[in-house]
Amino acid sequence: MQKSPRRLLLALVTPLRDLAPLVLVVAAFQLLVLRQPFPAVERVLVGVLLVMVGLRLFIVGLRAGLFPLGEAMAATLARKGSLPALLTFAFMLGAASTIAEPALIAIADEGADAAAAAGDIAADEGARDAFALSLRLVVALSVGTSLVLGVLRILKGWPLPRLIVAGYALALALTPLAPPGIIGLAYDSGGVTTSTVTVPLVTALGVGLASNLRGRSALVDGFGLIAFASLLPILFVLVFGTLRAWLGN
Repeated sequence: MQKSPRRLLLALVTPLRDLAPLVLVVAAFQLLVLRQPFPAVERVLVGVLLVMVGLRLFIVGLRAGLFPLGEAMAATLARKGSLPALLTFAFMLGAASTIAEPALIAIADEGADAAAAAGDIAADEGARDAFALSLRLVVALSVGTSLVLGVLRILKGWPLPRLIVAGYALALALTPLAPPGIIGLAYDSGGVTTSTVTVPLVTALGVGLASNLRGRSALVDGFGLIAFASLLPILFVLVFGTLRAWLGN
């Protein structure tokens, strides 16, 4: 019973410690550089408190649910020894987690608005929605494919650095061929896939799989799937934009 208040205090202090650098930077620029008082300081304080609570709940949820679930499913599939089932699960996990990624939804909507403003697509709502949905589906497909590649790397023992270098070399080769308007969006798409929903599940899959394979190390072989999940969306979106340009949108 004596430990409960201490644990509660630690649960509140930990996210405050993590947020402290951000809060200090914003406060310093607001007060010392801009020399302006905080607008609606009460709302700012309430927002910081909500972020603290949200971060703590998110971390607890990862440890209690997502990490154990992903590791357990990967371990079960590894023990059963069914390669088609394992690869299918990896693909579906990557695609499903990405399509629900809030950061991807946001950047797809912003990309659609920018494309409409630039005249690359029609300015009506239907065209913007279709472009945003197409982009999300392409990125989801790319992440699903990246997990298949990552699982095969763990199973076969392929060297991670060679695959990553080859992938980015291909991305650099495709970049001059792609329309200028899609290049920045393609590279940003690689970043938004490694966010709140995708990362925990992908990490749990890699660690759980490597931990249950003889001759594989969870530390050496279990990580690296997120690197593929960042790389392949760049390639897929570059190809997506290039094909749209060739086919006349």
